[in-house]
Amino acid sequence: MAKLHAITHRDNFFYLTFSLTILLFGVALSHQFFDASSQRLMLSSISLVLLVSVLGVKEKLNFRKPAVFLPVAICIFIMIGYQVNIYNFDIIQLIMLAIFFSYMIYNVAVQVIFSGPVDLNKILGSICLYYLVGLTFAIIYTLCQMTIGPAFSNTTETQQWYLILPDYIYFSFVILSTVGFGDITPIQPITKFLAYFEAIIGQFYLAILVASLVSSAATQWRTKVEIKK
Repeated sequence: MAKLHAITHRDNFFYLTFSLTILLFGVALSHQFFDASSQRLMLSSISLVLLVSVLGVKEKLNFRKPAVFLPVAICIFIMIGYQVNIYNFDIIQLIMLAIFFSYMIYNVAVQVIFSGPVDLNKILGSICLYYLVGLTFAIIYTLCQMTIGPAFSNTTETQQWYLILPDYIYFSFVILSTVGFGDITPIQPITKFLAYFEAIIGQFYLAILVASLVSSAATQWRTKVEIKK
């Protein structure tokens, strides 16, 4: 019987990139074609990403570490919140998701910036980092909408987070990439700050991190060419 391919630090970001892409696509599909019952699809997608994130980025599973404890706690809150449908459970769940994705941003950034030579896995890691930043801000925007009243214009008017999160995922990546379509706009001072702060992060991400990775890869390639000569 063939052995299953284990996730290692040589290819961990391949799996994480794939799972994050599936998550975003699944959210879009459920928002496009299904009603509120598609919450199960969204929650399953998020749970999958959390589990793959833990397996891919951490070498050892230690239940005392946030990278393992938070996904387990979030999955528990997801299931409880789905059954009892209590507003406070949604707020707690979103806060825990924001903390977890922030923690993952730190772990991925350390591996991408401060470890080893530039290779395909590290380039995929930079894509994962971009995904995680966008998702973290989307969750924060959703929290703002649910806690401080109408925080954005032209968004779905509901307190059900799984119905408004797709709008803020879209808005977050539009801001992060500094495209700025203008169809959704922040109307509260705090959300205006978050929007332009995310835009600054997006600009510096492309200008500094991606440029550094490309430069390092070019240097490595020149070094290999010179050695062969």
